Amino acid sequence: MRNFRVLILGIIFGIVLVKGQIVSWERINKMFRFEEAYMYLVIGSAVVVGAISLFIIKRLHARTIDGEEFVIVTKPMNKGIIFGGIAFGLGWAITGACPGPIYAQIGSGTFLAVVTLLAALTGAYIFAILQPRLPW
Repeated sequence: MRNFRVLILGIIFGIVLVKGQIVSWERINKMFRFEEAYMYLVIGSAVVVGAISLFIIKRLHARTIDGEEFVIVTKPMNKGIIFGGIAFGLGWAITGACPGPIYAQIGSGTFLAVVTLLAALTGAYIFAILQPRLPW
């Protein structure tokens, strides 16, 4: 039953992404070409909502659906974050999709997003293989 609730929430979230044009390649392209602020405002509002949510979670000592305590782990800064961010941004600019909305794009009929999904999975697989050998 829990997985069903998560599935329904995921479908609703995907519909919101599609209706809000968050997964629109044209919107993303215009963001990266600095032609409109729409996506920057969406991202900025998501950061604000996330920050407020984390504050509330910490303040109220909230628990997960399973009753477990939330554990927020901070990661150390390293060179890999810079290179990964650049690769992520380039991939996002080229394909018009960050990993989250790929499924919403496919669900809305943007079947070219399947190529993006396959590229994202391939990149994750290659990273998993190379990670032990990376200098950071």
